[in-house]
Formats: sequence, C-alpha cells, structure tokens
Amino acid sequence: MSTPRRHKRVHTIATATVAALVTLALPGCTAASDEARVPGAPDSSTASSATAARPAEAAPTPTPSYPLSTAPRTIPAVQEHVPARGPGWKPTPEARVVVAPDDTAALSDEAELLAGELNIGYGAAAAPRAGDVQLSLDAGAAGGSESYTLDVKDGGVRINGRDQAGVFYGTRTLKQAVKSGGAAPEGTVRDAPAKPQRGLNLDIARKFFTPDWIEDRLREMADLKLNQLGLHFSDDQAFRIQSDTHPEIVSTPHLTKAQVSEINALAARLHITVVPEIDSPGHLGAVLRAHPDLQLRDTQGRAVKGAVDIANPASAKLVDELLREYIPLFPGGAWHLGADEYQALVYRDPQASFPQLARAARQRYGPSARVQDLATGWLNDRANVVRPSGKALKAWNDGFFAGGVTSAAKDIQVEYWTGKETGARPPLEYLREGRKLVNLNDEFLYYVLGEPNQFTYPTGKRIYEQWTPLVLRGTTPVPASYGPQILGGRLAIWSDLAGAQTQAQVAQGIQAPMAALSQKVWDARTPQLPWTDFKALADRL
Repeated sequence: MSTPRRHKRVHTIATATVAALVTLALPGCTAASDEARVPGAPDSSTASSATAARPAEAAPTPTPSYPLSTAPRTIPAVQEHVPARGPGWKPTPEARVVVAPDDTAALSDEAELLAGELNIGYGAAAAPRAGDVQLSLDAGAAGGSESYTLDVKDGGVRINGRDQAGVFYGTRTLKQAVKSGGAAPEGTVRDAPAKPQRGLNLDIARKFFTPDWIEDRLREMADLKLNQLGLHFSDDQAFRIQSDTHPEIVSTPHLTKAQVSEINALAARLHITVVPEIDSPGHLGAVLRAHPDLQLRDTQGRAVKGAVDIANPASAKLVDELLREYIPLFPGGAWHLGADEYQALVYRDPQASFPQLARAARQRYGPSARVQDLATGWLNDRANVVRPSGKALKAWNDGFFAGGVTSAAKDIQVEYWTGKETGARPPLEYLREGRKLVNLNDEFLYYVLGEPNQFTYPTGKRIYEQWTPLVLRGTTPVPASYGPQILGGRLAIWSDLAGAQTQAQVAQGIQAPMAALSQKVWDARTPQLPWTDFKALADRL
C-alpha cells in the first residue's frame, strides 16, 4: 500500500496540475493575449469588469488516488487478501479498540491486549467511530474454527471471528501488519488455519525452565498463531511439578502448583492449550528413586532404566494417583500419556527376560499374549483414568504395537516422532488403521540440547523449504489423501544434555524454526516468500 508520504505527494501533484489547468483557462491580460483574441470576443476591460463583479471560485480539491493494496506481511502469511484502494489503517492518538456490545464479556481480554500493544485506547462496548478497531463474534460466519475476517475500510478496522480464537488471531494479524508495514492495508483478509494443532513441546524434566521463560514463549507462540504447548515434566532425571499426593518424588527446582496455574491462565488468554505429560511406564526414573520397590528387573536382577514393573499393581496405583492429582491442575483439553521407550521391549526376547511380565500378560489376555500386550494394556488403563475428564488423549507412536492380541484404544492420538525405535512402524501403518497423527518428526522438529545420538539442531530454512505435515518420518511425505488424519505438528525441545545451552540460547535457537513451523501448519500451500525474505520478516517482527 502507499505510504502517507506518497499520499501527500500524490495530493500535491494533483492539486498543482489542476491549478495549472485553471490558470491556462483564465483570460489573459498581456499584449500577446490581446493579439490572439478572436473576433467578437469582449475586450479586456469588459472581461476584467465581469471578473471583478463576482467572487473567484475556489479550485476543487481532488480525491486522492490510491493503488490497489497488497496483503499484509505477517507470519504466518494470511490465506486470502482481497485488495482495495484506500489509505489503510494505522494507530492514531484518537483510535480505540471497541467490542460489539453483545460480545464484551467474551472479547474484553483480546481487546485490552490489542489496545495495549498498539498503544491506543480501549473503549469497551462504546459505539465505533472513525479510526477505531471493532471486534465481534459471529458463530454463523463462513469458515471453520479459529477463522476470522479482517476488514480495513473507511478509516477503520473490523475483526470478526466464528470463535474467540479466530478474533484473537485477527488481532495478531493487525498487530503484525502495523509492525511490518506501518499500517494495515486497505481490503479484506479471510484467514483460517490448515491444521488444528500447532505448537511447541518443552522438556522441563531434564532442564528446568523458569515460569517467566515459559510465559515468554507462550507470548511468542501466540503471535505466530500457535495453539499448543506440550509440557513434559517427568523423566528419569527429575519430576518438576509440586505434588501433594507424592511429595517424595518432586525434584528441586520445580514449578509450584500456583506457578502452573498462572502459566495455564496466561495460555488460556492466548488461546493456547497446555498439554501435560506424565510419561509411563518408562521414563519414570525420578519416581523410582523414591520407590525402588516398583523397579523393573530382568531375570539377572538388573534394573531396567526408568521402567516400572507393570506386573506390579502398586506401579499402576502410584501413576494413577498422580494422574488424578494433576488432571484438574491442567484445564486444557488434552493429555499426553507418554508410552514410549519402555526398555523391557528392547530386549531380544522380552518373554524370557521378564517372565513376570509374560505371565501377567497371559493371565490377562490369554495364552498367546506377550509382554507388548501387557504394555498396551497399561496404556489403555491410563487412558481410562484420564478419559472421563473429556480431554483428548495422546501417546508416542512407539507405544503402539502391531500383531498383538490387544491394541491401543482408537481414540488415542499418535504423536509420531520416530520410525527408528523398537516397536516403531512407518507412519502409513498407523494411518491405514484410521488413526489420527500429530507430526513431531525427529528429522526436522527435534531440538535436542547438546545434539547427542546424531541429532542436529533444526533450522528454520530446512523446515520452511523441505518439511510439511505430510513428512512424518525422514524426508518422504505420505500421500496427500491422508492429510485430514494429520492434525498438525509441534517443534520439540528435548533437554538431553541440559547444560549445553542456556535458557536464552534455547529461546534464540528455536526462534526461526518456530516461525517456519507456524507457516507450514497454518497454510498448506507452498510459501510465496523465498526463505531469505521470510527470515528478514521474522527478524523484523
């Protein structure tokens, strides 16, 4: 769109041109003009008298001419922009954010946040006036969940969404447009995400991240229209949230429940779901240090790292007590059950190495059952504990096994991260079963501190240019026909070597990958900007 300076210049040139034409049309009074006078024309004295007898007419002020606008420059890019001619909109001292009267209770948080970010007033349910930004809801509007329209017209802005999240994302677009271009361009944006799950996974078990750091990431995610924070807070190294039922397992430092509630409250205001994960039956080393009686041991008496004995009812009792304690602490609509890397299944012959597990499997599922069936039963049992809360259920893909006498519940979403681990299968096998997947491809989306086990830090360029939600394993996409079963993707921070980077270095390191991910899960089309331009825009925003 044209800048204000160009508007002024166009206006000046147009005015000068009209003035010149008016001047040429007036009768002259020089000798040369007398000689050029046509026969019968009045003489100069008559013309002068007539001119003096009536007041001079003011030259008309021309209407400014604007080029067609272009789409706002945002990350992620908007899905559709209908251009128009006009000056666009930018904040002024008189501008306010107002809310449609019926929507004040629902949208006051979004309105107050935007007003503060743009440094303009907040008018609550006041009638909109010229220069204002109005927010409104319309559950019957076209588009799906999280969709919105943003109209810039007649000197004002109207953001309308089907739900609160949609309106909120419209405010993110307006904020970025002003920051990237100085003003929101004239015209209409129609926008909605390609995928419903878009976010970041954070391992605070192996490296403690402070509440302030987590809240800063939530704000950064919100501006990128990301809506999910996975919180992995229990592992072999530590258990990082206060517990009232089992205080003996909690590590120092850790998050208090009050701090977790504050994180959840901020996330809710930013339309982000915090998805907690208590990983089991593996990755429970911190719990086992306080409860060594639950430790899984093989026939030689050797402890299996991080693994509880799933044949021991006390193991299930303890984990279920933790699940029931934390379910109300996390009001969001999803829960991660873990289920990955149960090390008993890494053994060449789990049945021979763990006869107690094999025996329990046969007792529960029949004579042909194996240890993997007992592990599947563990996953289903934990799902049964959480399911009454109404939360969506998730588990890592290597916790789903083929060829057993039992199988994981169909409503558990597959969080696909690897095709390399024992028990892991190519993604098509899960998709053909009709399962829904979330993409955490370790080839592109794993930010593993210290880069152990041949991991390398992901780059925004590689995600932007080579990854899509269809690329679930390695670099090869699954057929596009499976696209609707792939719910989205998350960038994952894993703190394997906790001291390898500071919190500040992690924040800096994930910035470009997170921006690239946001683009690829919001819009399924090939990005229009080359990476260098996208990166420059990301740096500016």
